[in-house]
Formats: sequence, structure tokens, C-alpha cells
Amino acid sequence: MHAQAAQTPNKLPNQSLTEMVYAYRIREACYINLTNRCTLRCAFCPKFNKEWTVKGHRLRLRSEPKPAAVLEAIGDPRCYQEIVFCGLGESTLRLEAMQEVADQLKPSGVRLRLNTDGLGNWVHDRDITPELGRRFDALSVSLNAQNEAVYDRHCRPPRPGSFPALLGFVERVREQVPEVTLTAVNGLEGVDMAACEELANQLGAGFRRRVLDQVG
Repeated sequence: MHAQAAQTPNKLPNQSLTEMVYAYRIREACYINLTNRCTLRCAFCPKFNKEWTVKGHRLRLRSEPKPAAVLEAIGDPRCYQEIVFCGLGESTLRLEAMQEVADQLKPSGVRLRLNTDGLGNWVHDRDITPELGRRFDALSVSLNAQNEAVYDRHCRPPRPGSFPALLGFVERVREQVPEVTLTAVNGLEGVDMAACEELANQLGAGFRRRVLDQVG
């Protein structure tokens, strides 16, 4: 149940101060907190500093929300310029739930974006990019490093091969989704931002610099 709460900056109208946060507002966008699970264990993630907080929203989940609960938390999608599947977890780990929510939102005409670590094909052992192409207007993919050694150092994947899998995902998804942007965090030791941008260009994607310890 989602209790009614007074409106505050960056706050959705039906989100109370004590409940689990399934959807939260940053500027003119609504972000969906579908899961806290992730393929990676990035050392710079807010989950590992015990705060679990983004722009004042505490995103730790005691249980993963059902699609209906997420849609209730969003309210009228037409109130936002964009709806982003993000949170503090990898939404493609809940692929069916993510797709169900996106399918319900699509008729509203709101722009839909997925923030992802780009390991969905690797995890599901199949090409999920056509499914993403049918639903999303844009993808932001966390590249985070210019090579596998630096990537493994900061993103701490559970098994080898994630960086090549990420690059393969980008090559496929840019053929399915109109707008694909790779991101990297400026300020991480050993990360060469110019080289990251060049790699993005080689893959036919855009590039955006993120700032260390500034999330959202």
C-alpha cells in the first residue's frame, strides 16, 4: 500500500517517507527502483557505503516490487519528461517484470530509458536486445573503463569475460535502440576518459561523463 504524502522536491506524490521506494523523482524524470540485485559489485556504488541513497531517496528494498506496485508508485506517466529504469540495481535481472512495466507505460508516449550495465545478454544467455528495442527509446550503458583490466578493478565482476560481453551487447543494441549512450565515471583511478569516449565512438554510441560520488 502506498500512503499519501505531502509533496516535497524530487518526491512522487504517492510516496511516503517510510515505505520502500519503487519510483522516485529527479528533476523532470521518474526513476524506477525495480531491484537492488546487480551483476556487478562496483566499488563506487552507493550500496557499498551503507547509505543506499540517491538525491535524498533511500533505495534499499526489503523485497522486490510487483509490476502493479511500480505502476501505482509512478502514477500518471504523462507528468514526466522521461521514465528511467535505474534504481540501485540492474533492471534486466528482472527482465519479465521490467518488460511488463515498460509495456504498460509505452502507450502514454512518455520517453522510456534503461540504465544498464550491458550484461543482459551474458546473464540470460541469449540476445535480449530486440526486446529492448521494442520498448525503449534510449539506453545508458555503464562502460566505466577503457579496458578490461581497469573495468575489473572498479566494477568487480563475479566472473571473467564481462567486459567483452558488455562491448558485444553495445554492438547489438545500437542496431535496436535509437539512442545508445555509454557512460564512465570521471575521477576513478586509472580511468582514461578520452579513451572511453573514443571506444564509445568506435562502437557507434554516444558518450557521457559522470562525476564520482554524484549519483542522479
